[in-house]
Amino acid sequence: MPIKVHLSKLMGERKIKALELSRQTGINKNTILGLYHETKKGIQFETLEKLCKFFNCNVGDLIEYLSPNKYK
Repeated sequence: MPIKVHLSKLMGERKIKALELSRQTGINKNTILGLYHETKKGIQFETLEKLCKFFNCNVGDLIEYLSPNKYK
């Protein structure tokens, strides 16, 4: 998939677990785990907004489009 989710990196930098992130943001724990492991097929804007507010970051800090050339 050409979309890279950097949630695991952001969580690691803050040393926060999925359950705590869920409690503080109101995002379902399974959604967080799906993004963390990059198994989710999509993300809602509301979820992006909550994560960006929590991590004080931009959407581009959370998700990144990888051009097909980066796979070769």
